[in-house]
Amino acid sequence: MAQNEWLYGIHALEAVVNREPERLIELFVLKGRDDQRLTNIINQARRFGIAVQFCHRKVLDDKVNGEQHQGVVARAKPGRQYSENDLDEIVKANETPFLLVLDGVTDPHNLGACLRTAEAAGVHAVVVPKDKSAALTPTVRKVASGAADVIPLVQVTNLARTLRDLQQAGVWIIGTAGEAKQSLYECKMTGPIALVMGAEGKGMRRLTREHCDDLIKLPMAGTVTSLNVSVATGVCLFEIVRQRQN
Repeated sequence: MAQNEWLYGIHALEAVVNREPERLIELFVLKGRDDQRLTNIINQARRFGIAVQFCHRKVLDDKVNGEQHQGVVARAKPGRQYSENDLDEIVKANETPFLLVLDGVTDPHNLGACLRTAEAAGVHAVVVPKDKSAALTPTVRKVASGAADVIPLVQVTNLARTLRDLQQAGVWIIGTAGEAKQSLYECKMTGPIALVMGAEGKGMRRLTREHCDDLIKLPMAGTVTSLNVSVATGVCLFEIVRQRQN
């Protein structure tokens, strides 16, 4: 049986208490903190019979190993885990699927930022390999500001096989690579699409690159040669959004 997990941060707790209050077991709140959003979380938790304890800062700090908790921490049941079968259903349920694939993003802050941006852009699911990828940790949930409890994060055993399955389902795979000949702004990205972003520093793995239908790059006008993966993801996703809206 999966262990309970610690959640923290205003955005993350707002998302859970509003969408999945049944997951919450206990709520721990910083004593003396006067904040309307925090008060709303407390009131909502009490409506569902969730115990609320008011604690000193050190108690909260110890529960989350010194992470920035914004005065609220919760012990919760684990959230839903998504698999390849769920991804099949998501693709079938959407006429023009819009997916984000992260090939080996290991930094939880980057994964959280990518989830937040993906949810804002209307992405239907984020796909990551089970190995060599950040997992859905409390840090990821906090950085994602509630998006981690809205957008499915699908962990797959074999990313290359998943990309092949997506291609067979009519999804066009577009990867980002510095050596690509085509700019982001020159590529047509209006139909069913999966955007593939590589790992921090290393980019996409060879096998992942070989399964892409198109490769694109971001035009870099300055002396900096690359962007943080979460920033680059945001730029690419919202260019796709722009094209799909037009």
